[in-house]
Amino acid sequence: MTDDVTNQPPPLTGGNAWRGDPLLIQLAERFSDPVRKELDGLGRFVLTQEAQELARLANVEMPKLRTHDRQGRRIDLVEFHPAYHALMRRSVANGLHSSVWENGDAEIGRRHQVRAARFYLTAELETGHLCPITMTSASLAALMASPKLFREWAPRVTTRKYDQSQKPPVEKTGLTLGMGMTEKQGGTDVRANVTRAERAGSGFYRLTGHKWFMSAPMSDAFLVLAQAPEGLSCFLVPRVLGDGSGNGFRFQRLKDKLGNRSNASSEVEFVNAIGEMVGEPGAGVKTIMDMVTLTRLDCAVASSALMRAGLAEAVHHARHRQVFGSTLIEQPLMQRVLADMALDVAAATALSFRLARSFDEAAGDRGEAAFARAMTPVVKYWVCKIAPPLLYEAMECLGGNGYVEEAPLARYYREAPVNAIWEGSGNVMALDVLRVLGRAPGLFEEVLAGIDRDLGAGGRGTIGVLKAAMQVASTDEGSARLLTEQLALSAAAAELRRLGAGRIADAFVETRLAGQWRNTYGMLDSRHDARMIIDTLYPPVN
Repeated sequence: MTDDVTNQPPPLTGGNAWRGDPLLIQLAERFSDPVRKELDGLGRFVLTQEAQELARLANVEMPKLRTHDRQGRRIDLVEFHPAYHALMRRSVANGLHSSVWENGDAEIGRRHQVRAARFYLTAELETGHLCPITMTSASLAALMASPKLFREWAPRVTTRKYDQSQKPPVEKTGLTLGMGMTEKQGGTDVRANVTRAERAGSGFYRLTGHKWFMSAPMSDAFLVLAQAPEGLSCFLVPRVLGDGSGNGFRFQRLKDKLGNRSNASSEVEFVNAIGEMVGEPGAGVKTIMDMVTLTRLDCAVASSALMRAGLAEAVHHARHRQVFGSTLIEQPLMQRVLADMALDVAAATALSFRLARSFDEAAGDRGEAAFARAMTPVVKYWVCKIAPPLLYEAMECLGGNGYVEEAPLARYYREAPVNAIWEGSGNVMALDVLRVLGRAPGLFEEVLAGIDRDLGAGGRGTIGVLKAAMQVASTDEGSARLLTEQLALSAAAAELRRLGAGRIADAFVETRLAGQWRNTYGMLDSRHDARMIIDTLYPPVN
């Protein structure tokens, strides 16, 4: 019968994204039992049919802008599908927006790593709604520059309650925060911003201008860069005032984006919007960089998770799909492709969690502080940069089934570029590396010492290559990407070694640090056991 369905893999649902990820379990082995139990529950939820349907609906039923009500009054509201709110509600309840700021001794010293594990599992399900989650958590770092504002806003943010109502912040049970930096004439060059901030008395300012990109426009307040009399400064600008009226936000349109569709991104005009200065006058870039650093960690963690989810789909497909008399995964070429991709996903995941660990330990360890400062742009650059080609290759493993929108791989692929572009594109990250190298070269001495220690004898010669690349980059700005990628590969290899990844670490070191030019996946040779790599990192489900 033509209606019979044969040789089509079953949906990848009903399993557990936590229990099926040996590397993530190892990275979390020092977490407390309650946290590991929570991760087990989250991993089970991620692969339920209900959760997968929420992710699908949130991206199919995209946000809609309503600028006016039926009588012609401006309302400037963005409406979301209930699936989006359901995802937000769960992520807020899990503390993804607040856990690193909450009081208490639970998981002290590992807060960033614990949050990264929660974030990673959630990103395997749906990443668009994590944009406001990331910005809310990171915004509190910037608010610490103004202790009064932090004391006022932090308790309202950390309630773990999602409140989508349109009310003044003081009347809501929970808040989300966003940011507005980019303007159409400047883009990354925020010092070219022309939005003005004029004193309004009592410590308040009135902002007038525009923002070319402002994501999550229904957040309750935004960190906004504007030109004050003293220079470019940072301001906290609520969207709704205390009397319930709008605060001069005029949304022009929502961006029609390639991916990230569940999350609204807007163009907005500010018309005498009232805000309070955050940090010192004229120090807007410095103030908001504390926020940007945290968002870059989330970009890396989310990209790693996207790759993990995409490759899990490809491996699942290959284990079930019959071709030429055997399953796809028995085909030598397919084994090499999947194993090659698995090495990058494992390395990206290990490196992202390595960065989270440095955030946790920076206050008490000089080497970790150096890693956090010097390597944040390195990790963000490489992990986010490899996600689009890897997810394409995963999609190709499914053939036409991967290309159609019914498969989640199409969504993962469209989602992948945003993290490489957001919070600093590749060139911005590479230039940040050069900036650190020029201002504080001693930080890289600390980083190289750690990489050398963890790589051991198997990485002999790597440190020399890195030092040579630094020497070249000190006088040749155009070589910054070469240095950045080599740092990322070396640090990832070192972390795999430190974790005791054995032959998986060996395969990554030999294929990524040996100098061979690689342009596509599947370049493993027979020395490396491709099937072992796949089955170790993506264990078969019995």
